[in-house]
Amino acid sequence: MFPVFNEEGNLPDLRRRLTAVLSALPSYGFRIVLVDDHSADGTRDLCRRWCAEDSRVSYLRFSRNFGSHAACRAGIEAADADAVVVMAADLQDPPEDIPRLIDEWRRGAHVVWAVRTAREGEPLSSTVPAGVYYWFMRRVAGLDLPPTGADFLLLDRAVRTAILAFPERSSSLFALVSWMGFRQASIPYVKQARHAGRSGWTFRKKVRLFLDSVVSFTLWPLRLVTVLGFGFAAGGLLYACLLVVLRLRGAIEVQGWTALMVVCLVGFGSVMMALGILGEYLWRALEQVRARPRFLVEEQVPLGEEG
Repeated sequence: MFPVFNEEGNLPDLRRRLTAVLSALPSYGFRIVLVDDHSADGTRDLCRRWCAEDSRVSYLRFSRNFGSHAACRAGIEAADADAVVVMAADLQDPPEDIPRLIDEWRRGAHVVWAVRTAREGEPLSSTVPAGVYYWFMRRVAGLDLPPTGADFLLLDRAVRTAILAFPERSSSLFALVSWMGFRQASIPYVKQARHAGRSGWTFRKKVRLFLDSVVSFTLWPLRLVTVLGFGFAAGGLLYACLLVVLRLRGAIEVQGWTALMVVCLVGFGSVMMALGILGEYLWRALEQVRARPRFLVEEQVPLGEEG
């Protein structure tokens, strides 16, 4: 399955290369699911044309932009198969590596990751934050995610069924797959430079993914707030005791407006930070309780099944 968003420049080459790969695997039956995250270019027309010319292809279009992880979830739901390959449509993940994923699956793996050994054409502004994210998820959240990152993978039917049983709405799909366990394997590959167009993976979306991942898989922020609270309380008590002792000895005159302002600013800043962290957890709890749909589909192809 392929989440697509403004991939007009990539879809023709993706179709050509994917068709060649699937033609070399005649012993398998394939279904191609394209999930359009409400593209604004010619992606919709290209996807519909592909569906009309190839009966193996299905197309879903969201009613608005819900994000790539929602698109992946929709594609996994639609792909009722023994195994599901999840990969982007921007050709940074080469379709030619799909047979390697299948080979590991046939050896008994339930999850097969395509792990990046290098990222072609990626600036430091992208690779450094990604490295920090995966380091944090491995060292702090305790997830066994590939250290160099992976978002191109194969899922066995058992894993697909388990994913669909999870009601979580604000969570990283790939972190969830890592957390679930099962027999996992990996293959190395080089993430290629984007073939055409611009990535829709903006800085804002990266920050949202980081917050969702942290809140969903670790209590570390809440524990940090607790530690800071004890630290400030202990520091304030010691500071007050020091002032009393020095005043009784006549060593100082208690004025302390500067010190008072510093303590107030640091204290209020810490309180606001704690409230912000609690708010992140509470907001996601609210999203879960009100149970809005993860996504809405405005169009579905094959023709005759639109809704």
